[in-house]
Amino acid sequence: MLELDHITCGYQPDVATVRDLSLHLQPGNILCLLGPSGCGKTTTLRAIAGFEKVSSGEIRLQGQVVASASVHVPPERRRVGMVFQEYALFPHLSVKDNVAFGLYHWESGERQSRVQALLELVGLQGLDHRFPHELSGGQQQRVAIARALAPKPLMLLLDEPFSNLDPEMTIKMRKELYRVLRQTQTTAILVTHDHEEAFAMADQVAVMQDGVLVQCATPETIYQQPSCSFVAEFIGQANTIPGIIHQGQVETEIGTFTHQSDLLNQSRVLVMIRPNDIQFTPAEPGSGRIESRQFQGSQTLYAIRLNSGQLIHCCMLPIPVYNIDTSVNIQVTTSQTILFPQPALS
Repeated sequence: MLELDHITCGYQPDVATVRDLSLHLQPGNILCLLGPSGCGKTTTLRAIAGFEKVSSGEIRLQGQVVASASVHVPPERRRVGMVFQEYALFPHLSVKDNVAFGLYHWESGERQSRVQALLELVGLQGLDHRFPHELSGGQQQRVAIARALAPKPLMLLLDEPFSNLDPEMTIKMRKELYRVLRQTQTTAILVTHDHEEAFAMADQVAVMQDGVLVQCATPETIYQQPSCSFVAEFIGQANTIPGIIHQGQVETEIGTFTHQSDLLNQSRVLVMIRPNDIQFTPAEPGSGRIESRQFQGSQTLYAIRLNSGQLIHCCMLPIPVYNIDTSVNIQVTTSQTILFPQPALS
């Protein structure tokens, strides 16, 4: 459905916001562009939609080149639907007229039938005569989604569509959007900085950093086998602990672990361990002390200052409660650890 082949683009011709990015998206799949603010997610989305030109590389839709250094098919000819962060509804048009806006060339009967079908799909039947200011944020988002789907686009692009909703409504609308996309078998790309949102929605997650794609894989692979420490830490809290490889094992101050890597003996590494894979027991003397705790309902997140000064985090059951400054011993409960080469000191 979509191929991005080594594209480079930016808001200014001489400043590349996105560099040498390649992605492929299959029909009916959902891809999430994930990363911190300013990493190039929205620029990539706008280049696919046709709002930004590429300075090199190619964008192909169904095998047709729609963007390159010498080709730029305008947005209205790409058959790509867009849901903006602010929804961009027309305030002077009713719900049904907003949804019908892109169907001006359809026959009247077909247009009305399509609008009613979409309003039922997104759960807005009976609200067709209301205006945007008479709707809740969630309802406005549904109108924006229905409007984007109305012309039957090849794919749907969504730029942080939940950013204006409260947490409870975000979870509800995330489920609704997922249902609509799957029911209509719509190919979609969703921009987000929330890894939970990406994991809940996506078949593939593309993690970006400073305009570069650093990893694209399934949510499970992204979480369990991150390609670098940036990905590991961005998609969920991670402890990265210095270690050294010795005789087929990696030695750290909280234990010695087996590893699967091609790193040489005596190589210095960073060992990634998730907080859920670390436990502790009170002990005096211990390997560290509790520095802080955060109650999170079903679990408590503890920060432990190791004797070396290294800070790590671990998740424990909420009961019993351990006091700040309690001396503890650390136990790692996983047999799998991820290694990254330790950056050389400058």
